Amino acid sequence: MPAVLLDAILHDLLAASDDALESAVDSGASAMAAHEDRWPDMSRAFVALGARVVSGCWARGWQPADVVRMVDRTLGERHVRIGVDIVAAAAREDSAAERGTRWTAQIHGLGAEPWWPGDEQYLTEFARRENLMRFEAAGYALEVLRLYARLPGIIPLHQETAPPVRTSEPRMLGRIRALLAKAESTDFTEEAEALTAKAQELMARHSIDAALVTTSTQSADAPGAVRIGVDNPYDAEKAMLLDAVAEANRCRTVWSREFGFSTVIGFDADLDAVELLYTSLLVQATSAMTRDEARSRRRSSRGARNRDFRQSFLIAYADRIGERLTAAVEQAAHQAADHNLLPVLASRTVAVQEATDHLFPDLVTHRVRIRDAEGWTHGKAAADRADVGPRRIPGGPHAS
Repeated sequence: MPAVLLDAILHDLLAASDDALESAVDSGASAMAAHEDRWPDMSRAFVALGARVVSGCWARGWQPADVVRMVDRTLGERHVRIGVDIVAAAAREDSAAERGTRWTAQIHGLGAEPWWPGDEQYLTEFARRENLMRFEAAGYALEVLRLYARLPGIIPLHQETAPPVRTSEPRMLGRIRALLAKAESTDFTEEAEALTAKAQELMARHSIDAALVTTSTQSADAPGAVRIGVDNPYDAEKAMLLDAVAEANRCRTVWSREFGFSTVIGFDADLDAVELLYTSLLVQATSAMTRDEARSRRRSSRGARNRDFRQSFLIAYADRIGERLTAAVEQAAHQAADHNLLPVLASRTVAVQEATDHLFPDLVTHRVRIRDAEGWTHGKAAADRADVGPRRIPGGPHAS
């Protein structure tokens, strides 16, 4: 029976040491591909087992984007495509809508929809698409299956039981995405500054409107959480940038380095802002860092200091961006001129901290070291050029 054989193969893969893994994969792939007449049944059994294994990941706290990110970090592009297909098979058996809007958005964002005509044809169609033999396709499939089955339990994130309060969306977020996309693509610094500043203004307004609407309608609203990928190289410095963006938008972050993501805790509109702005600022920071490093290298004989320059650049960029974002958000709140706003925002800050403490009761912090003074200087300057909001208001935060 193919299902029994696959269970035995997976058992052997999970028991195999790192040194014996390649041999175990080859042995399992050979057993799967040995008889052409059983290949359709083997394909059907693989899809069923894959869906079951991924459903186990959900039970251990993982979400669709999380598991595919782990495949991307650990294996290769073909593995990622199989990983997405297994998620699609699991989602087909599961009501994604009942898990919340962000879960559904992850499924759509991954493009996790069954494209194959029938489960008995999946492995054949995958092999044809990738120009692989049956043995090779089986090997890729088993490696993904093993990775998913080995994922440990992590802290589950709260799923919305009702649609979150939204104001002027999706039109508002569409406008913000369009502004940030233009800011990333333009070669003109002044244009990028103006576009990013407008996007931050809209995000702050969106967040304030959501908070006031929730209060005025007495809607049940509580902090949620999302996981955002933080990849190598310079993952620590990128995590700092994400933390700076999150803190300015009244969110908290917890970095899980071993899994390549940070968990961001906050209210829904603020989480939207953090996701959008972090992604855009990371693109802008990387572009500025590459450009400034090249200029610095031409002026200096210390050509071996690239890593120190980049680390210091990104740390400085994150530090300065945090200051500017905080000032922009404070000014937006000041301009709202609603006497109910400050108590609402204060209560939300407390709620986010309580939610963070509940999810992560044993947090630790780490110090960072600045290894390149010129990289720090360039990073600060680049953050100033990425003008993300109105100028500092009297009484705003200052660097320590």
